[in-house]
Amino acid sequence: MKELINPLWDEHGYIQVYTGNGKGKTTASLGLAMRALGRDWKVLLIMFTKGGSNYGELNSFRKLAGKIHENLTIMQAGLDRIVYSSNMNNDDKKVIQEGWEVAKRAIQNNEYNLVILDEMNIAIALNLVDVDDVVEVLKNKPDNMEIVLTGRDAHPKIVEIAHLVSKIEPVKHYWDIGVSARKGIEY
Repeated sequence: MKELINPLWDEHGYIQVYTGNGKGKTTASLGLAMRALGRDWKVLLIMFTKGGSNYGELNSFRKLAGKIHENLTIMQAGLDRIVYSSNMNNDDKKVIQEGWEVAKRAIQNNEYNLVILDEMNIAIALNLVDVDDVVEVLKNKPDNMEIVLTGRDAHPKIVEIAHLVSKIEPVKHYWDIGVSARKGIEY
């Protein structure tokens, strides 16, 4: 006899992780954001380790109209560059910590249906955000809130508590033949 699936599970929010060295982690989370906005969900997108305005997705989201625009909050928790271990400094840590505090309050106050913590895995890997603090917040999230963490090098503690983990690995990439990041495709 087939076991019945609990009908309340589709109303439950889960923790999703998109990680790995392949292209498409942020893109996948943005597709999920568009789907959620299409269902009148309130969405918070915090972009950790990324600053500046030269991102096509930000241009698109800023041009959304009506209720969709009203239901979307975007925050950049990064300086005007991408953070790596070789270029990070105390200013990076400060702005990323500020972004994490905003995310933490939004989660604890149940302000959104979907929270996307873009590049949070990188912020954790660079010790700019404490993994145990993130785990504690995620474990105590509101039951109906969906939370997505993206970025390479997902911490094992994050993977352990997540309900869905997608590891995106490159099979072939045009960067390997010298093609640099392209406007409209990579940013």
